[in-house]
Amino acid sequence: MVMKINNLLMIASALVLLVSCWNRNALPGDIDLLPSLDDAPRQSTTSHSPFDLQFDGSDYRIEPEYDYELHGLVVSFRHHDGNSRMHVLADDHLNMLDVCVVWGTNASNGYLHAFDFWNGIFTCNFKTRDQAAWDAFDLTAVSNNHLLSDDPLIRRQVQKLRVGDQIRVRGKLASYVSGNGSRRGTSTTRDDTGNGACETIYVESFQNLRPATSGWRLAMWTSLFVLLATLVAHFARPFKSRV
Repeated sequence: MVMKINNLLMIASALVLLVSCWNRNALPGDIDLLPSLDDAPRQSTTSHSPFDLQFDGSDYRIEPEYDYELHGLVVSFRHHDGNSRMHVLADDHLNMLDVCVVWGTNASNGYLHAFDFWNGIFTCNFKTRDQAAWDAFDLTAVSNNHLLSDDPLIRRQVQKLRVGDQIRVRGKLASYVSGNGSRRGTSTTRDDTGNGACETIYVESFQNLRPATSGWRLAMWTSLFVLLATLVAHFARPFKSRV
């Protein structure tokens, strides 16, 4: 009887693990928004001159265009290790992450869960089948951000990023030239769309102001623990041979 219960728990936990792992990056159901997410990004004239830096064996030229501060709700992201696909072709190890965020009414109007968000290599994509949600969506209150940093602490911080986190990013909207001469610019307005509409930010400060609490992630780790425990119990039971 005990082994039968153990086997049922093993199967159930494996199923929950599969489903929760698939949904681990879904937006949390209930998000307590910070007041700062009501505000659009702040962009102001910068006095910072272009500068050079070296990272991971490559040289870069950073050309600041504006000082920039962004408060946003993370709806999707894509980490870049700099050693795959187009990043390695461009010798670009500085672009650590693309993160898509929303703010203002997009975060607070109650329609956000009607959308699917996902990041391509350099893009943020979104769709919905809900016409009311689409009509309420403000295309000037969503942005895809190429985050650059040579600071080990900042790079470790962004590795912990999760969908539903509320973040603050301060730095410079900047164009930059990567190791082999490849150049990437930046958007300087929230009104543009399509190719070239992403903000490129040289990050000077990154804060996760309110990490997301995800039921799916809690279910994923709980089911993993239960699955491992039931597997140990299964293989630890006495073996009975039949003659």
